[in-house]
Amino acid sequence: MKPRQRRTNELWVMEEQSPDMRLSLRISDVLLNVTSRYQDILVVRTGEYGRMMLLDGAIQITERDEFCYSEMMAHVALCSHPDPKQILIVGGGDGGVLREVLRHQNVAKATLIDIDEEVISAAKRFLPSISARLDDPRADVRCEDAMAYITECHDQFDVIIVDSTDPVDFAAGLFKAPFYEDVRRALRPNGMVVAQTESPFTDTDVMVGAYREMASVFPVVRLYWGVVPTYPSGMWTYTIGSKDQDPSLARRPAPEGTRYYSGDVHNACFTLPPFVTDLLTRWQDAPQPEEER
Repeated sequence: MKPRQRRTNELWVMEEQSPDMRLSLRISDVLLNVTSRYQDILVVRTGEYGRMMLLDGAIQITERDEFCYSEMMAHVALCSHPDPKQILIVGGGDGGVLREVLRHQNVAKATLIDIDEEVISAAKRFLPSISARLDDPRADVRCEDAMAYITECHDQFDVIIVDSTDPVDFAAGLFKAPFYEDVRRALRPNGMVVAQTESPFTDTDVMVGAYREMASVFPVVRLYWGVVPTYPSGMWTYTIGSKDQDPSLARRPAPEGTRYYSGDVHNACFTLPPFVTDLLTRWQDAPQPEEER
């Protein structure tokens, strides 16, 4: 009789990225597994992407590919704004977008508002390369409700970056026109807002809906895209709104140290694949419901 092959115990983490698609990664350690007031927080060490944080089972950030997302969230707006000095980051408690914002020497202050202090604590403890600038002198990190905070802000920020989780539960309102109205009032006259708006493959309605909601508030709205390997489909979109500037024009070079963003990438990311343009065009051409006319 052939001897039975010995198998070692293996640990895998799995994210359900759509009802018909899952991403699984082999893990060597569970570093943190807690439930905060707002969500489940899981930090693991993977063989493929290094340390990784998941919130409510959804992959948020990994050591290996986070620069793709963090750089595109930060530098497109900051390199196209005439003089970004006061920045607000909504969410982003891991610190990746904040790190990129503070690469810009002309930024005087970056305020980060994340509702969950345990996310910030976990990032500081287990993701030091990502959270390295959370204690920077130019950073003002606050643990509170960003939607309530922003209603008290008027003509205060040059750029607002909405680094939100998926549009469910307490984050759902961050993708709607009333929130963008509050953002518009909080921005200075030439201000810009940028938000992550999910995948055109797995979250078409979210992408189109966020674009539509922002376009109802801001006179200039553009969609751009990039690659984030561990996010659903790997193709990710960002929607940027401006009071008067064209965000597709880079007015200053990329700061030192970027690995994904560059001036050439800035110019290219606003060139949308035809199928994405078609998704947006179909919405624009569709008849509006009576209550929205």
